[in-house]
Amino acid sequence: MAISIAQIKELREATAAGMGACKEALAATNGNMEEAVKYLREKGLAVAAKRVDKESKQGIVALAKAEDGKSMALAEVNCETDFVAKTEAFIKFVDDAAKVALEGKDIEQTLGDDYKMLLTKTGENVKIRRSERYVLEGTGVLSGYIHMGGKIGVLVELATPCEKCAASPELAEAAHMVCLQIAANAPKYVNPEDVPQAEIDAELEIKLNALKEQKGKLPPEQALVGIKKGMAAKFCTQICLTKQDYVADGEITVEKYLAGVSKACGGAPITIKRFVRMQLGA
Repeated sequence: MAISIAQIKELREATAAGMGACKEALAATNGNMEEAVKYLREKGLAVAAKRVDKESKQGIVALAKAEDGKSMALAEVNCETDFVAKTEAFIKFVDDAAKVALEGKDIEQTLGDDYKMLLTKTGENVKIRRSERYVLEGTGVLSGYIHMGGKIGVLVELATPCEKCAASPELAEAAHMVCLQIAANAPKYVNPEDVPQAEIDAELEIKLNALKEQKGKLPPEQALVGIKKGMAAKFCTQICLTKQDYVADGEITVEKYLAGVSKACGGAPITIKRFVRMQLGA
C-alpha cells in the first residue's frame, strides 16, 4: 500500500525516528501505526547489537533530587559520540533515567520502550551504565553536584546528631563544598581506616622499589619502619577525603574545614558518612 507523508509525519512525531526509518517501518507493517512503532523499537535493538563492539565513552551523568532533599540519585548513560550526547532526546532520556533511579526502580526495565526508541533515533551503541541512590539515614543532610555539564556527578551524605545543625544553611553549604572537593580531587575513601591494607601494601611496594632503584639499596629495617609509615600517611592524604587539602583553602584539610563548620553550628560533630563520584567513562 502507498504510504502518505501524513502517516510518516505522524510516526516521526510519535517516535522521533528519522523520515526514512518511519517510511520503512510503515511500509513493512502495511501502514499500521502501532506495529510500525514496534518495528522501530525492534530495529533499535538490532542496531545496538550490530554496534556492540563500538566504544561508548561519551554521554552524561545526571542528578535527580526528591523535593524534600531526603533522597538523591545519579545515573550515567553512555553513547559513542559527543554529538549524540548533546541531543535533546539523549539528554531527556538520561534525566528520566536519574528520576527512575531516584524512585528505586530498574532503569532499563522501566524505560525499556524509550531506550529502544533512543537506539533507533541515534543509531549508536547507547549503554545504561550505572546508577546510585542515596536515602538520608538518620540526622544529617544530602547533597548532589554535577560538574562539567555532566562529565562528573557526586553524591555525599553528612551526618550530625544535632537536628538544629542538620537543618542549618551552614551544613547545607558544607555538604555542597564537600561535593566540589570530591569532584575536583577524586578521593577513593572517607578516612584512612577505610583503605584496605592490601592497597596500602601495593603502594608501598611501588614506592620502595623506586627508592631502591634511586639509592641502590634500601635503608636499614629500623629506619624503614618510619619511612613506610610516612609513605602510607602521604598516600592516605591523596586518596582519603578527610585528609585531603581543602580545595577552597589549601592551608587546611577537609577534616579541619568540617571542624570549623561544627564550631559554627554550636559544636555538634559533623562526619562524612558516605559519598559516590561518577566520572563519565571511568
